[in-house]
Amino acid sequence: LKLANWSQAPCLCRASLCSLLAMGAGATAGVKAAVQAATDEELKASVESMSAEDRDKLKAALAIVASSEKDAAAPVAAAPAAAAAGPVDVSCLTKMAQDMKGLSPQPESPKYKGALAQIFVRSAPYGGSDKSSNGHRYDSIPFANGMVNSGMSCQLIHYVHEEHDKFFEVCKKFDFIIVRCNPGQIKADGGDQSKFDDGMREMRKAGIQVWPSPDVMEFMGAKDALCKVAKLNIGLEDTLAYYNAEEFAAGFKKTMKFQPRVIKQNRGSSGEGIWIIKLKSGEYCKEYGEASCEDSDVLDMMEANDNHAEEHTVAEFVEFCLNGRTQKSGEWTSKGVGKYLEGGKEAGGQLVDQRFCPRIVEGELRYNCVADELVGIIHKKPKEGGISAVGGTGSIYTFYGPDEPKFANLTQNFLKRDLEKVMPALGLAEEPIPLWWTTDFICSSPEGTAAEDEKWIVGEFNCSCVGISKCLAAYCKDDTPTASVDDISAEDMKEAMRYGDLMGKKALDILEKAKK
Repeated sequence: LKLANWSQAPCLCRASLCSLLAMGAGATAGVKAAVQAATDEELKASVESMSAEDRDKLKAALAIVASSEKDAAAPVAAAPAAAAAGPVDVSCLTKMAQDMKGLSPQPESPKYKGALAQIFVRSAPYGGSDKSSNGHRYDSIPFANGMVNSGMSCQLIHYVHEEHDKFFEVCKKFDFIIVRCNPGQIKADGGDQSKFDDGMREMRKAGIQVWPSPDVMEFMGAKDALCKVAKLNIGLEDTLAYYNAEEFAAGFKKTMKFQPRVIKQNRGSSGEGIWIIKLKSGEYCKEYGEASCEDSDVLDMMEANDNHAEEHTVAEFVEFCLNGRTQKSGEWTSKGVGKYLEGGKEAGGQLVDQRFCPRIVEGELRYNCVADELVGIIHKKPKEGGISAVGGTGSIYTFYGPDEPKFANLTQNFLKRDLEKVMPALGLAEEPIPLWWTTDFICSSPEGTAAEDEKWIVGEFNCSCVGISKCLAAYCKDDTPTASVDDISAEDMKEAMRYGDLMGKKALDILEKAKK
């Protein structure tokens, strides 16, 4: 066992140990899980603490594993080498993955040279919650092979923050880069997300296409994106954004007195910091702006991340949003810490104030898109008694094709009337639409409205490392520590490749148009 491997590619040694345990009938599931959960430092320390005799035994056992895996791969031995090759020399970058399993051979003369950038979190089990056992993101293969099937190359690379400058020197040699670094993982690995984003912005300035670019992720993912599309068919005109304490205190008291609201923080995820709020008294004014709430008015509140309920005064809620848990904000059971405007607008401090649509209890629609083409619709219905359909809250998902008649009105408004206006409205007129992204919609029409007349409004855009659900069988977790692309069923892979191939065609079209 070469201990130096732990600093080069820890997933290689970890995978070898897991393979060894899998071969031994005496190894318990607990032992296997412990190996996966241990940090690189803990595993290295364990090996170093062994006697010379035990270390020799381990080396011999691992050699057997390597030999066995090599023999098993013998019939297709040429495929990994071909798949790993590419038109751009990336040998100077640290190899964080064990293999290129599932990746198609790169074209000899690609129309465009591309890369798919990933991040391996060295301190996290499996390299992060989105990884296959070989160190690649679980859905990287459909993305890369879709590019290859359109005649372009797409090499899988990893960002290692210690070699930041070297990484971006290599990136300059590509025509396009697909960024698949899950939010928070660069920081978790010890890197600086802002530094990485600035590097990708430099690539854009150099004429290299980046999907999605940092600005696209930031502007589309920000909650105030809802304000910028408020005047489109898919928006609501009374959607407001707050960036400082004075705006929020005055604006919220006015909107809250008019009708129930949804208050959304900008930084949260999975529904944390998204509050559905009603006046406990039920006493609302008839016209917007004719009255405002008092500090003592009581609010009935529900947080979207887990559908838990709280009751606070207007003053307590405003204090929690601004300063978190203080004597003035009272007792909170939320998992969040408040302070939603902390740091100001430049640091992402903002709150969005949107009309509450009672029919959210019927569920929301997620439109899955490849560039400008709708590929599927998911109806996400909250658990009985809940409001949020966030995953893990017992919500029910129903899947529809892109031509579902019952949603034809929304599809028409979104794709035919508004889509070409979305990027300019968000301040992204010079950026192409993301390759793989989603939009969540909520029905704002009163109950009883005919389906063809219903108005659906945007609840959220998301283009930040959206996953391909058909590939979920390939990501590692405690009960599937050796999961790989081989674990994706043929049926699911076929559907995933339908998305990947369409992405390849759309990417090629965007690159060709940019060249002109």
